[in-house]
Amino acid sequence: MSYGPRMESPAVLIDVDGVLNPFKWRRGYRRHRCTPETVTYKLWLNGGHGRLLLDLAEATGAELCWATYWCEHANEWISPRVGLPSLPHVPIPRRPVDGDPVTLGEWKVRHVARWTAGRPFVWFEDEPDAAEALRRETGLGDHLLVGIDPVRGLTAEHLALARAWLDRHPGAG
Repeated sequence: MSYGPRMESPAVLIDVDGVLNPFKWRRGYRRHRCTPETVTYKLWLNGGHGRLLLDLAEATGAELCWATYWCEHANEWISPRVGLPSLPHVPIPRRPVDGDPVTLGEWKVRHVARWTAGRPFVWFEDEPDAAEALRRETGLGDHLLVGIDPVRGLTAEHLALARAWLDRHPGAG
């Protein structure tokens, strides 16, 4: 399967921290040290997540994309550890320290909305305020926010929710 922007298909947006990297160890996860831009992070990652996400994309005709502060660094540090190829990413810059008082979820939603540009999407995200921010955002295409408990991370139940939604939308299967 080839990966690059395919605006005609739904997108599956994947966050890293709290989604693929739960805040607590779980069976099937391994500890990894990742050092993008000279800062070292210790992550819990499950090497089987890539296959599950690829199966979801293949079965539904969706495009996998990163929607994380890791941005392009996810392709170097996360993709090979979970079994994914290089994926397109939503450019989500760090929030400015001064000025805009938005929450993390609101900040990410702004950039997701701009990047998806009316395209249908499923978003695996753990920010608790992302759902409310999505409700207030205008110009979004059909979408499903799959809220992830950051202590548990991505589960088979989350993938099943995404699959059911994608099966009902254009470009699916």
